[in-house]
Amino acid sequence: MRSHNDAHQSLKFPNRNTDITSTMNNALSASTTIQPSSGPSTDGEILTVTDVAQFLRVPKSTVYKLARVGELPASKIGKHWRFLRRDIHEWMHSRSKQG
Repeated sequence: MRSHNDAHQSLKFPNRNTDITSTMNNALSASTTIQPSSGPSTDGEILTVTDVAQFLRVPKSTVYKLARVGELPASKIGKHWRFLRRDIHEWMHSRSKQG
């Protein structure tokens, strides 16, 4: 029969200073961060609501509203709104010329 000390010694684990939450969050943020492309931007690139909100620096709810009322050029595919980068740029330029 094992003594209490023998059982305790067999359960020792190496002490690792790895924070698994930090590791997972770093991996997630690296995979979800929008990286600027090394070449010229593609005008035909399709953007999501999140992409457009980040680009315009507005809440996603504003992007949804502007798309829904037809002010922001967008296409709805099923339940999802999609935007062309070129259209968003043109929309921004037209707004800046108006006033």
